[in-house]
Amino acid sequence: MELKTKFHGDIEVEQEDVITFEHGIPGFEEEREFVILPFEDTPFSVMQSVSTSGLAFVTADPFMHFSGYDLTLPESVVNELEIKEQQDVFVQVIVTLRDELKESTANLQAPLIINKVKSLGKQVVLNDNQYTSRHLIFTKVAEERGV
Repeated sequence: MELKTKFHGDIEVEQEDVITFEHGIPGFEEEREFVILPFEDTPFSVMQSVSTSGLAFVTADPFMHFSGYDLTLPESVVNELEIKEQQDVFVQVIVTLRDELKESTANLQAPLIINKVKSLGKQVVLNDNQYTSRHLIFTKVAEERGV
């Protein structure tokens, strides 16, 4: 199918690449279908709405940027997303990129949980006080470079 995107222009995507968020995502409940696309030559991805070309979220693999990140999914989420095996789960977090890249943040409190096999997704708000919606992504990189 032809898809108009925010960052990639007009592209062709396969229907099997579409991830369905049955209840949308918080704040965008009417948006239920997304695709995940690479974001140029960066460690980020773009979660692009299928129905709204101007709606796309920059996302990242939280385990790549935060080695201690750990989450336990509620049983209700496992059932809703029909998760059978741990390796079927793909986790992303929404990233807010700032003009000064070192000030960019990731929302570790509300990860996007995706069942790769069933193409089902849900943004889950964790009840874990150690995670917030604004974790600096480049803290270690900035420290290493003396920034």
